[in-house]
Amino acid sequence: MFVFFRYSLRALALVLVPLLLIPSVAQAQEAKRIGRFGDWDAYIRGVGNSQFCYMVSKPKTASLQSRRGEIFFLVWHRPGMEEFDVVQVDIGYPFKEESAVEVRIGGQAWSLFTEGEIAWTRNKKDDKALAAAIRKGSRMTVKGMSSRNNPTTDSYSLKGTTAAYVAINKACGR
Repeated sequence: MFVFFRYSLRALALVLVPLLLIPSVAQAQEAKRIGRFGDWDAYIRGVGNSQFCYMVSKPKTASLQSRRGEIFFLVWHRPGMEEFDVVQVDIGYPFKEESAVEVRIGGQAWSLFTEGEIAWTRNKKDDKALAAAIRKGSRMTVKGMSSRNNPTTDSYSLKGTTAAYVAINKACGR
């Protein structure tokens, strides 16, 4: 039941999170920017049970960038659904079916599962561990494989992640 519920939430996020990231007047009114912290931004959207707080960054370098859509890395909370420290990658292209994404920070690595253009950790334990490593690290590398068998490597700065994380925790009452 838990696994189904978790994947259902993630499927919902497949639809909702990209919409949060599309710059438009209507959505700018719905998502409120909490602040810019180094290379990361923090946002809040909704109230009560629908409250959604997230920190987001774009890669400093991205391979095949001209042939890809928007590329983001997020850590988000949805308190009304008891989801915290959820890690998500929007890669900007459809992943190869059943491929995994490798996220590396320092000497640590995580394997994320893929669906469409999005990748997630496999469980809450990995979410928490990766979210903690993001706050402690300085650079993160994300490797994926497109549905056309093109490998990509994106590099993110982790400057500002601790402050952005504190901001989303405060905004979501955590």
